Amino acid sequence: MRKLANAELNRISKEEFAAVQKTPLIIVLDDIRSLHNIGSVFRTSDAFLIEKIYLCGITAVPPNKEIHKTALGATETVTWEYAKDVLEVVANLKAENVKIYSIEQTENAIMLDNFQPETQTKYALIFGNEVKGVSQEAINLSDGVIEIPQLGSKHSLNISVSAGIVIWDLFQKLK
Repeated sequence: MRKLANAELNRISKEEFAAVQKTPLIIVLDDIRSLHNIGSVFRTSDAFLIEKIYLCGITAVPPNKEIHKTALGATETVTWEYAKDVLEVVANLKAENVKIYSIEQTENAIMLDNFQPETQTKYALIFGNEVKGVSQEAINLSDGVIEIPQLGSKHSLNISVSAGIVIWDLFQKLK
């Protein structure tokens, strides 16, 4: 086997990305401290044609050289918007009939492998702060909570890893 050169990967241009049909997923990042985590979520969102990212609270916004280190240009392809208040974003999305799911560990959470997205439905996924997770207030406004099954001794995953796992899983199920 031969490793492919970037030119052989047949990736779409920025213009084609803007025009292509997007995966009906919106990502909401609330109070994410790490600029590298933010950039990683942008890059994953580009890879799976995510519709939009909301950057809320203390989450930094592009242009930012530290975000760019991991986003590698995805901040120029994925639509994004800053909003100070995540609860306002959630309320607005709900008014547009978007289903809201927090990615967190709660009572009665649906395990990711058991979650079956509905066709013809748009979803917003809330990812919270690296230490505190998704706020209880945002969880209260959510239509549900999705938990990533974990079998090891640690209690959580890095937010960019969690985003990659959940986005990939829902992308597969929606396609």
